[in-house]
This record gives sequence, C-alpha cells and structure tokens, in this order.
Amino acid sequence: MELRRSVRGLGISILLATAGIFFLSPELLHMVQAHLSGKLYFFSVAGPFLAHVKLALFASLYIIMPWIMAVLWRAMGKPFGVDGTQLFFFVMFTCLLFYAGTLFCYFVTLPFGIKFLLGFGSADLQPVISIGRFVNFTTIFILAFGVIFELPMFMVFMAKVGMLTRGFYERNRRYALLLIAILAALLTPTPDVVNMLLMGGPLYLLYEAGIVILRVMRIK
Repeated sequence: MELRRSVRGLGISILLATAGIFFLSPELLHMVQAHLSGKLYFFSVAGPFLAHVKLALFASLYIIMPWIMAVLWRAMGKPFGVDGTQLFFFVMFTCLLFYAGTLFCYFVTLPFGIKFLLGFGSADLQPVISIGRFVNFTTIFILAFGVIFELPMFMVFMAKVGMLTRGFYERNRRYALLLIAILAALLTPTPDVVNMLLMGGPLYLLYEAGIVILRVMRIK
C-alpha cells in the first residue's frame, strides 16, 4: 500500500513537473541543440509540440530522479532489511552517479557521436534532421548513460543481500569486460572504437570501483 501511494505520488509529480517545465522547453531545446551546428526540421504539424513535450518529460525525470531512486531503493531494499542510513547511502550515491553519467554523456560522448555521424555528409549529401528524432536520440542516450553509471551501487546491493559475492565479481572480470564491450557497442550512437571506449572505458572503471567499494565495506 505504501509503495502504491509512493508510485502514485511520483507519477502525479512527474506529470505536474512536465506541464510546468513545458513552458521552458524552448530553452531546453537550445541546450540540446548546442552540439548540432545545423538546423532542425519537422515533417508533421504536431512534430514541434511533441518534441517539446518529450523535452519537458525528460527534464522532469532528470529533476525528480532523487525521488525516483528513493522509491526504487525502498522497494528493492525493504525485503532485505535495507533501510535508514543504508537506504540513504544507496539513494545519495546512486543519484550522484546518475548525474555524473548524464553530464559525461552531454559534454563528452554526445558531441563526439554527433560529429562522427554528421561527418558522412558531403556537398551532395546534406543532413535534414527531424526535431522529433533528434530529441529522442539525445534524451534517451543521456538517460542511458545515467543509468549505466549506477553500476557500482547495484553491485554493492547484490553483494550485500547475498545474491552475488565480491569473489564472483573478481573472478568474472573477463566476462564483465565482454558484456561491457557489447553494451557499449549497442548503446553508443556510432560504431567507431573511440565512442565505444568513451562509454566502455568509464563503465569498466566503475565495475572495478564497485569491487573496491565492497573491499572497503568488507562485504565478501
């Protein structure tokens, strides 16, 4: 019942925040478009409106993420007795990693990806980019980076509740590296090695950071 109320309140807050932020969506679009030198176009009457709604929804999720994480960790941790200070620890560091991942994507990976993709253009091949597709591309990509940067906290949680062990993570580094490479290839917007490393490199460092955190916390 408590979880249902939290989810309901969270949903209402996201809708209200989206409605409020909608009026700031032109400024958000300007920020998202900062890495694109060309203009954006729309091919349907509702295209610009829907793009602004998506941006407002993305911004509301971004702002309310601490609340989302609190509800998520409370639901996940309650069956295993994770509450109080431990719950605060998981929520705080998960949010910090999420925002770190999104900022890394916006300032580092996204500019490289856009530049690489548009580099295939020529005098006879000029880009005509839809505002809807561009907004989808950037917002989903940024959110994906934020989510995968939370890897260490989920590693700690799995070890703390006894589902996996620190030894399991240490023994399976090679498989983790393979999975990270596959994930980077799937999520990066370009197939080149540079952009894959820009995602895969930090993600593997976060994997090792999770092992270090488990050692410091003396969780086996």
